[in-house]
Amino acid sequence: MTNTNGIIKYSEGAMELIQHFSHPHPLLLISLDGSEIVDQDGYFHKCRLCWESISSGTPCYGCKLDGCKYFYIHKSCAELPHQLKHPFHPKHDPLTLSPTTESEEHKYCGSCGRDQRWYWFTYNCSGCKFKLCIKCASLSLTTKVDIHDHPLTLMRKSTQFTCDHCEEEGKGMFYFCATTTCSFMVHPECTLSPLVERPPIIKAEIHDEDHPLTLVQRFLISLTCNACGNDIKGRFYFCAICAFVVHLECASLPSVVKVIRHDHPLNLIYSLPAINPSSLHRRICQLCVKMVDTDYGVYYCSTCQDYVAHLHCATSKEEKDETFMRKSRNELESIESSTSMLGHGLDESTDMLPYDVVKKFKSGVDGFEIAAEIKHFSHEHNLKLIDKFGIKEKCDACIRYIFTPYYACAQCRFFLHKSCAELRRRMRHPLHEHSLMLLPMTTYASGYFGCDACDHDCNGLTYNCEECKFHLDVQCSLLPYNKFTHDSHEHGLILSRSPEGRKCNNCDDSNEEIKFCSCAENCGFALDFKCLTLPHIV
Repeated sequence: MTNTNGIIKYSEGAMELIQHFSHPHPLLLISLDGSEIVDQDGYFHKCRLCWESISSGTPCYGCKLDGCKYFYIHKSCAELPHQLKHPFHPKHDPLTLSPTTESEEHKYCGSCGRDQRWYWFTYNCSGCKFKLCIKCASLSLTTKVDIHDHPLTLMRKSTQFTCDHCEEEGKGMFYFCATTTCSFMVHPECTLSPLVERPPIIKAEIHDEDHPLTLVQRFLISLTCNACGNDIKGRFYFCAICAFVVHLECASLPSVVKVIRHDHPLNLIYSLPAINPSSLHRRICQLCVKMVDTDYGVYYCSTCQDYVAHLHCATSKEEKDETFMRKSRNELESIESSTSMLGHGLDESTDMLPYDVVKKFKSGVDGFEIAAEIKHFSHEHNLKLIDKFGIKEKCDACIRYIFTPYYACAQCRFFLHKSCAELRRRMRHPLHEHSLMLLPMTTYASGYFGCDACDHDCNGLTYNCEECKFHLDVQCSLLPYNKFTHDSHEHGLILSRSPEGRKCNNCDDSNEEIKFCSCAENCGFALDFKCLTLPHIV
C-alpha cells in the first residue's frame, strides 16, 4: 500500500516492511536494544534522515541486507510527508524532502539557520534555494504547554529574541503568545522543560532592604537594568516604590565582593564619589580595561578610592575570589586595614614559608633578625646569605642575573636572590582560577616548562596548578596586579585578560595564548607579558 508519505508498506509473515524513497532496499521495522545502538567502532547509529542518534527502544526501520546493515531511520521520520506546504514559505510549490547535495552553495535551514550537511535530508524548494530542516518542519504550528497558561503560535524572527523560559537569546523559530497582555515567547525545545521558578517577591542586597522587588514577566517597551546598564529583554524584578528595575541575574549580585587581583573588598555603589574629576582611570574597569558607565552600578574600593570594576567582571569565575568570606561591617573595616600588609597576591590561607632558618644574625642598622643561613625547599643543601658583588651568575628562581643580597650554596652553583628565596609556596593569581604552588625545576624531566603568561620556556621555579597543568614563571608572577608604571608608556598599565585582537605595541604580536597588560587610561596601548618581562638594559 502506497500512502501520502511516499512509502510502500507491506508484510512478510510477522515482519513489517516499507519501501522508502530514501533507500533502494526494503526496510524492516525493528527496535534496537542497548547493545545494538552502537556500531562496531563504538559510534551511535544515527537516523539517515534527521541524523539524530537512534535511542534504545525507539522504533526504527533498518535495512535487512548485510551489505548496508547500518542504514536506519526513525519510524517517526519515515512517516514524514514526502512533500509539504509550510506557512514560512508560501510563495512557491510544496517543499520536497530530499538530501542536500554536495554542490549546493546554500545549505542553511531557512528557519533556525543551522548548517545542513550535504548528505542530510531537508525540505527543499524547487523554485528557490529555501530549505527547512526536519526538526523545524516537524514543529506544530500551534501548541499548548505546561509552562504557560495560553495557547502558543509558532513564529519566525530574523533578529535576536530572549526566551522567557531559559532566559537565553535565540534566533529563528519560537513559540509566541499572542494574548494582548502577555507576549510570552519561548524556544521550541524549552516547551518540553519545566519552567525555572523564580520567587515572586524578593529582597536583594543590591537594593534598599525596605524596598521589595516583584517579578515581572515582560514589557513590550524597552527597559534598562538599573544595576548593570544593559537592556532588559526577558523577565525582570521591579520595585514599585522607586521604579528600580533589574535583570534576574543582577538581582542576586552581592553588595560586597573580593577579586583575586586586588587586596581590598569592593562595595557595590550607584554613584562614584567626586574625589578627582580629572582622574580618568577611576572610570576604567580595572579588570577588563574598558569604560565603566558611572550612571549605573559599579564595584568600588573605598580604601583605594580609584579602583572600580564592572559588576559582571568582578563576579566572573575568573576574577572572583571564592575564598573570601562575607563579614560584618566592623570585620570588613578590619580586613581593609590589614590586607595591605599582606604579601603580593597572598592571604592568610596561602601564607606558607618556603624555607627553614638554620642561622640568624641581628642587623647592626636597625636590630632586625636576618636569616643568615636557610634550608630552602627547592635545594638539597643549605644556602648562606651573601652581600658581595662580583659574580656573574643567575638566580635559579627567576633566571635573572644575581644582585645583592642573595643566598648561595657552598657545595654547588645554586643561587637565589633574597627576594626570590622569600617567595611564598602558595599564591592566588588573577591569571588563573585556582591557587598556585611554587615548585622547583627538578619536578620536570627536561628541567624546562612553558610559562602560560609569556609563552617562554623557563628552567627556574614555577607557580603551578597541577589540576590544570598551568605554569607561571617567577618573573611573570611578580608583575603587579593593580596599576603600575612602565618606561615604555606615559600612562599606567593594568593586567588585561582579553585584549580582543589588540597587538603588543612593542613586538606587534597578537598571540591569544600570551597575556597582556593594557593602558589604564584606555588609550589603546598594550604590552604582552613576553615584552613586559624583558630587561630594561642589556
